[in-house]
Amino acid sequence: MQQATFLTAMFSHTSQPCTFSRDCDVVMIPSGDEVTIPAGTVGYITQALGGSFTVFVDGNLFRVAGLDADAIGRKPVQPPSLPEDATEDDVERLLWDQMKTVYDPEIPVNIVDLGLIYRCEMHTDGQGDRVVEVEMTLTAPGCGMGDILVDDVRSKLLLIPTISQVNVELTFDPPWNHNMMSEVARLETGMF
Repeated sequence: MQQATFLTAMFSHTSQPCTFSRDCDVVMIPSGDEVTIPAGTVGYITQALGGSFTVFVDGNLFRVAGLDADAIGRKPVQPPSLPEDATEDDVERLLWDQMKTVYDPEIPVNIVDLGLIYRCEMHTDGQGDRVVEVEMTLTAPGCGMGDILVDDVRSKLLLIPTISQVNVELTFDPPWNHNMMSEVARLETGMF
């Protein structure tokens, strides 16, 4: 109980308070369990990166999806768009930009700069639709947020116009280590 009181005091001074205006489906961090936070619940937004939000409520952290941002008084995140004359390079650039909006909910660094994306390839199927293949990993094999991050990648890439299918494979070969992070990410986290 003392730790929850300490954490509440800490987050109340360093984070933005929020009150859930409606019942909202969220994901508990780091277990990945899906729960519903009822309307009227008070919390603190501790992280607002990549269109999703990490909210501290009653001693626990929860992830609020960007589409549910209105539940905590924020503007819902709009899907990406492409110009009509978009080239393959434009689409590929948008793939990487979209993956950079996926953040580890405990580390304020996107999964691309963390080095979690091992491969991202796009091709067209027999009907001319674009299909994306992604191979990614996690910072730790036992991370309860793994399925959530994989689904995040898939759903954010499917928001891109002209992408009809996204296959995401989770692998731990090779195992992730901090040397896979971009230089910017290492500076942000202090991992040299």
